[in-house]
Amino acid sequence: MSIRAIGLSVVVWAASTGASFAQSVPAEVQDSVVKIFATYRGPVFERPWDKQDPMEFTGTGFVIEGDRILTNAHVVEYATQLFVQPRNSADKIRAELVAISHGIDLAVIQIRRDSDREEFYADREALVLKDELPAIGATVQSVGYPEGGDQMSITEGVVSRIEYTGYNQDTAGLRIQTDAAINHGNSGGPVVMDGEVIGVAFAGLGYAENIGYIIPAEEVRNFLTDVADGSYEGQPNLRLNGLWTCENPALRDRLGLSREQTGLLYREPKNPFEDSPFMDWDVLDRIGEYDIDNVGMVTLSGDLRVDWRYLVPKVADSNGNVEIGVIRDGAETVVQVEAESTRPVLMPWLNNDYPEYFIVGPMVFLKVSKDHMQQYMGYYAYLSLQGSPVAKRADDLQKYEGEELVALSNAFLPHPITKGYAIAGFPTLKSVDGTDVKSMAHLVELVRDAEGDFIEFEFHDQSQETLIFDREELMEVTEELLDDNSIRKQGSDRLMDVWEE
Repeated sequence: MSIRAIGLSVVVWAASTGASFAQSVPAEVQDSVVKIFATYRGPVFERPWDKQDPMEFTGTGFVIEGDRILTNAHVVEYATQLFVQPRNSADKIRAELVAISHGIDLAVIQIRRDSDREEFYADREALVLKDELPAIGATVQSVGYPEGGDQMSITEGVVSRIEYTGYNQDTAGLRIQTDAAINHGNSGGPVVMDGEVIGVAFAGLGYAENIGYIIPAEEVRNFLTDVADGSYEGQPNLRLNGLWTCENPALRDRLGLSREQTGLLYREPKNPFEDSPFMDWDVLDRIGEYDIDNVGMVTLSGDLRVDWRYLVPKVADSNGNVEIGVIRDGAETVVQVEAESTRPVLMPWLNNDYPEYFIVGPMVFLKVSKDHMQQYMGYYAYLSLQGSPVAKRADDLQKYEGEELVALSNAFLPHPITKGYAIAGFPTLKSVDGTDVKSMAHLVELVRDAEGDFIEFEFHDQSQETLIFDREELMEVTEELLDDNSIRKQGSDRLMDVWEE
């Protein structure tokens, strides 16, 4: 299934129908919904010192408590300029990013202090997040600024589904489905019921009509609580490989399960990259006090069934431990599992940062991120055949604190010093002068402290030849190349601090 985030499209609706919908949304709610203008300038992995050419996007946001505005992350990501336009106004007010999570696709912005901040918030009430989930079949209104006109649009529909599912970047959460028209430009706008916000419009199905998705108020509250300290960690989660359904009759007989015993089968992964307290052939049949059925669902109040992992942060104790009931060799036992919000992954997401880089002569080195890896997905099979750790260790944790993969950009900066050399694909650096490279900072140290006549760069990739340069010449041409290519800095701030030590 293909889910598309929404930014710009066309919505057409009858004025008379829109007027009736508008009557269901109080005027004070409408006044607190704003149009957002963002200038997007994403990273350029081939030129990490640069940014993409500016692109203008619009979306929707709404005022929340604390003199803040809530919207979607994809509306304001990598925005070098942000403006907010109030309802029925020609004014565009400068705003700035406060917090963002690409995983759950939420962000908080605020009016800048050098703009009319007090005046703006004085005229607009903070919208209220509804405490409970809407019932299936409940009527809701989506308020926003989709393309197709300049005025606010209000569309109406019903809640058709609530489920726990994946969002972005290994993040999961509740999601509401509705048939209210949610189009490009509605992104970040409130979906309301009885004047209260049940969630934030964020996506639609690219190949289907009348299917839109909403981030529920519950997930919004989790996000706001998380970013109260200025950073986003995410909800505690259990990341388990090797879970299988227990539906097959022969499998159930093999496990000795009675008709009443249900759950998920755990098979120990052949190449686990992290420890697990579960044993091969365990059946996870309970989380806290909730039974797990044979497809991994638990039943909450009423008829609401969701994936069992929804309950992980709900039942975790103060130390982050979750009690899982297990059927092991026919006997019931209890396993305590530690839930994690963040993990020391080898290739993290950039999360609105720009890639770290360091330039040595004609070579541009980068810290490998998941974003970077996605950029080169076309190379994935090739990299795997080459033995590249970018492919082989794509989901690994760090082997030691601070471990990073360092890769060479797929092109040299033009200079005669590269005569006879070529870059094969997207090679990952193995060593400098025979010393294995542990991180970007370690690379900088090795180059900085090198003393021999020559300096040697060896790579993991089988097709990438070892690059050998005259060390003094390499240092001399670095400044020349920076000037020729109008590159202001040899590397990212953190790495330049290491270089200049």
